[in-house]
Amino acid sequence: MLSLGSGGAKQTPKASFVSYVTPEEINPEKEPPKKERYPDLLPGEVVFCSASPILKYTQDELSQRGVFGTLVCTNFRVSFISDEVQAEDTIQHFKNKLYGENDIPLMCVDHIYGGYDDKKKLITCTLLKNKCPSKIIIHCKDLRVFQYCLTFTDEKDARKIFQGIVHHCLESKSLKCVFAFSYNANNAEMQRKGRTVMFDSIDDWAQEMKRTKGACRLVVENQSSELFQRLPQYFFVPTNVTEEDIQNAKKFNGKGLPIWCWSHHSGCALFKTAALPLMQEDPIPQAYMEKMLNAVAQNYLYSVKTEDLSDTLPSLQEVQLSYTKFKQFFLIDNSTEFWMSDVKWFSSLESAGWLDIIRQCLQKAVEVVECLEKENTNVLIMEEEGSDLCCVISSLVQLMLDPYYRTLTGFQSLVQKEWVAGGHNFQDRCNHLHLKDKEHMQTPVFLLFLECVWQLLQQHSPAFQFSETYLTVLSDSIHVPVFSTFLFNSVQQRVSMMTAKSPQTQRGPLNCPTVWDWSVQFDCRAQEFFINPLYTDKLRVDKLTKKSHRPKHTRQLSLPSSAFKTPPKKGFFKEETDSLKKMLRVKRLSRWMLSPDASPQASTAREFYEAWLRRPLDYHGVLLPLLDGPAVRVWMQRYLRWIPEVQICGGGNVALTNRLAELQGEVRELLRRLERQCGGGIDGGGPHHANAAAAHHHHLYDNVGPLPHLRRSSVRLSSSFPFASIRNWPFKPAIPTSMLQGLFVSDPDNMADREDEYTETISLV
Repeated sequence: MLSLGSGGAKQTPKASFVSYVTPEEINPEKEPPKKERYPDLLPGEVVFCSASPILKYTQDELSQRGVFGTLVCTNFRVSFISDEVQAEDTIQHFKNKLYGENDIPLMCVDHIYGGYDDKKKLITCTLLKNKCPSKIIIHCKDLRVFQYCLTFTDEKDARKIFQGIVHHCLESKSLKCVFAFSYNANNAEMQRKGRTVMFDSIDDWAQEMKRTKGACRLVVENQSSELFQRLPQYFFVPTNVTEEDIQNAKKFNGKGLPIWCWSHHSGCALFKTAALPLMQEDPIPQAYMEKMLNAVAQNYLYSVKTEDLSDTLPSLQEVQLSYTKFKQFFLIDNSTEFWMSDVKWFSSLESAGWLDIIRQCLQKAVEVVECLEKENTNVLIMEEEGSDLCCVISSLVQLMLDPYYRTLTGFQSLVQKEWVAGGHNFQDRCNHLHLKDKEHMQTPVFLLFLECVWQLLQQHSPAFQFSETYLTVLSDSIHVPVFSTFLFNSVQQRVSMMTAKSPQTQRGPLNCPTVWDWSVQFDCRAQEFFINPLYTDKLRVDKLTKKSHRPKHTRQLSLPSSAFKTPPKKGFFKEETDSLKKMLRVKRLSRWMLSPDASPQASTAREFYEAWLRRPLDYHGVLLPLLDGPAVRVWMQRYLRWIPEVQICGGGNVALTNRLAELQGEVRELLRRLERQCGGGIDGGGPHHANAAAAHHHHLYDNVGPLPHLRRSSVRLSSSFPFASIRNWPFKPAIPTSMLQGLFVSDPDNMADREDEYTETISLV
């Protein structure tokens, strides 16, 4: 397997392979040598406890094969250092500088199980005083599974390492105990990347408003978070929101205050807010909410539509429950367990409901896009806190409408604006501190957003500058306790914890790197895997082909106004201004893809979607997802990369993309030869015409080419690349023989049906 990091101790290779042993192969009269080894520690990393010898099992069927080594628990990770030595006979294409393939960041630990007499029990902190298990099984949030045998370890050392791992991984802790507060690497190399907008200054917000040509009012009074702890330091509100309105919002902790997200080129805009509970016996909140809706409506054409996401999308509890069921199908302890689950794998995935939640989020985003793009109506989305599903929908809408956010730096800026500055509760939703009370609810909301982005990426790959690998690494980085990006619950908490005045800091100001400084984790060669080789810059192509192109801040429409044959509303302004209450009697966005009953609003939304499908696809215009059942797929790279049995040798998205890039590289080379040989021009066009045409085609392929360093590499690509190499895995493409009898022979009358079902499953994978 290709290494993910440099966690092991520095060694001199002595062999070309790792020798795996089974418990039966060990001579009980001669104990394995006890020699503890430690990983290369990061700055500020300290060892809590260690034990040796530990047998680390592989996922090789039920043979219980493994390798001996030392198990170490530090304030950053759980690390296994093998006693065996593996030669570096292959290029390490994707090496993480912070942790290796046998390292588990403490934040990345999801659950710990103990093996007691062939029984697996979930370990909690209350079970620490019980008998020490013979085996530790760790399930990680990045879906890796590690198994360690404690049988050959001294009983005292075994109990110490077991209790240490459980305590430091699962015990509730304060924020100052997170490794980021101890990490003291050279911050000179951790300067913010210049092109990623961090939205932590007035200039950042002003430039974004200027880029989208919006017209809203900038609020700067919350710079020290004295007004609203849950809102950004700086934010935009509709122009008609007065200073008095902002002061009145303090009564409701900022709830009901419409926060600007993005402006459409027509003039309408998208806003979000935390829902303000309205009670009949208290008219003050209702009057305040009506005034805020009026302010949003006056932003453009006195029109607004609202959507309470709490009523139309699954609750946070439902999202968490669905993902908990879904991820169990990928946390595989051994090969036999995988094949047992494979028989009804697809039906089981569907029953978990996770893919359906992804579909619902994409669908809701399409409905909002229709209001902005076709109807040119202001939209206000809301939910209880305004920082969970609101972040998902607002971010997806901007991805579908604004091609800038489909670039690498644009996407990172979008996450900073909507999620980090927007006050998403990363600390609670990601369960960084393992707090048990209901107030700190764990829900993978940001992962849900990345899942939706992946659906768009795999459906419209040329529209995105970043790759599937980038999204996978970003999902892993959430649980690396080094970066400030995903560590806090709010901007106010981030500012207070990262300043010298904070009483919780241990050494003055906390100076964590952001996750966008990818050099902290990967070298330049590895970062090349983040770029989609099929992406082409629209603006530069238009310039070379001498087409008139729009400024960077303007989004190109995929659908002309002629595609929408909606009759104009007579007396619109008169009707809407006669009565404020009549104007505020807005309809909810229709759920037109779920209900076959077509209301007038549902019909227009369906017409919008079908009109978009009929148009030629513009990767730099409006981009909508395909929502039919087969179109919403499993994110295979993220969920299946650690399971050897499902890897496609020489196949998968990476291999396909690499082959397409190679073909485009060959086309580019042929065009260069054509340019050199056609000095007299083509079709009488003259040399200038030939050179211009060749230059245009050259640029079309300037950004493409085989994946870095793979042209003459001996690496065998697989569907798990670059996270693993097939050559280092015991690949078994068939069901274990021990299971064939149970699957087919035990029910000969139904054998044909089962074989057809299995064949269909394999073909779908």
